[in-house]
Amino acid sequence: MTSYLLAGGGTAGHVNPMLAIADEIRRTEPESRIVMIGTKEGLEARLVPERGYDLHTIPRLPFPRRPDARAVKFVRLWRRTVADLVSVIRDRKIDVVIGVGGYAAAPAYAAARKAGIPIVVHEANAKPGLANRMAARWTRYVGVAFPGTKLPHARVVGMPLRPEIVALDRASAHAQACSHFGFDAERPVVLVTGGSLGAQRLNEAIIGASGALERAGIQVLHITGERFDGDLPVTSGYRALSYCDEMELAFAAASLIVCRSGASTVSEVSALGLPAVYIPYAVGNGEQKLNAREAVNAGAALLVDDAQFTTSWVESQLVPLVSSAPRLETMARAAAGIGSRVGSALTVALIREALTTSSGSPA
Repeated sequence: MTSYLLAGGGTAGHVNPMLAIADEIRRTEPESRIVMIGTKEGLEARLVPERGYDLHTIPRLPFPRRPDARAVKFVRLWRRTVADLVSVIRDRKIDVVIGVGGYAAAPAYAAARKAGIPIVVHEANAKPGLANRMAARWTRYVGVAFPGTKLPHARVVGMPLRPEIVALDRASAHAQACSHFGFDAERPVVLVTGGSLGAQRLNEAIIGASGALERAGIQVLHITGERFDGDLPVTSGYRALSYCDEMELAFAAASLIVCRSGASTVSEVSALGLPAVYIPYAVGNGEQKLNAREAVNAGAALLVDDAQFTTSWVESQLVPLVSSAPRLETMARAAAGIGSRVGSALTVALIREALTTSSGSPA
C-alpha cells in the first residue's frame, strides 16, 4: 500500500488541483493512504475534510523579502515546520510528496528532501511560483499545466480537474442547469465570477450594465463573492449568488463566462469548450495574463485589462458578442480544441513514475 502526501493550498487555484490529484489516486488505488498538508487559514481547511481526506495543518510561511526581525522569526519557524513534516513523513510512512505550490508546499518539499523520498511538482500557472521553482531543482518529476512554463525538467501534463468537471457534458446538462438557476434554456446566459472573494471591477461593470443586458435578452448568473455587500439589480433574468458550490451546473448553464484568468479556471473553461472573456487580476506577477495566452491565441477567449473592463465595455462589446450565436460557436470549438480533461491521469502517471524509477532526484 502506497502512502501519498500532497501539499498546497491557500486559494482555490491550489486546492482544486490538489484535490483532483487525490481523487484520481483514490479512484485508481482505493487502498492507498493520502495525507494533505495545508494551513488553517486557507480554503483547504474546509474543502479537504469535506472531501474526506486527512489534513495536517502547518503555519502560514510567506518568504521574507528583506533581512529583518521577521526573517529571523521565519527561519526559526521554517526549521520547526520542516522538522514537523519530516516526522509526519516517517510516522505515516509516506512514500512520495506531491506539491502544487504555495506556502504549504515549500516546507513539504524541504522535508521530503531531508527524508530522502521522491518529490513530484505540479505547477498550475504559466509563470511558476517561488516554492515550485525551488523544488524543480530537486526532482526530475515536474508537471506543468501550460506549454512554455519555465521550470527545469518540466513536461506538460495539463491541469488536474475535479471529477465533476471531467464528467460534465455541457450540451446534455444545459436544460437541467438552466432550470436549476431559473433561466430560460433558449436564451443566452453569461456567467460572471471573480472567485470566492469576488472582484470589485467585474461586479461594478456587470451591475452597471444590467439594464443593457436585460434589453438584449441576455440572462446573467452573477457570483459576486463572499465580500460583496452592494446593491444588486432587480431585473428579470439576473441571478446573484455570493458563492456557488455547484460550479459544474453554472458552467453547463452558461453560454459564455466572464472571469479572472486563474490557472484552474482557464483550464476548466477550456476543457469544457466554454467561450470566455478573461480579465486578469491586475495585482501580482502577471501570471494570469500568461495563463490566458493560449486560449486567446486560439480564438477561444478575449483578454481585457482590468482597467478597461467597465460598464461601457460590457454594453458596447460584451452584449454584441453574447448576442451572436455564430461567434460563440466558433469560440466554443476553439476552446474545446485546446482543452484537456486528462490532467489528473497524467499527473498521477508522473507520480507513479517517480515512485518506480528513482528517488526523484534530478539527474
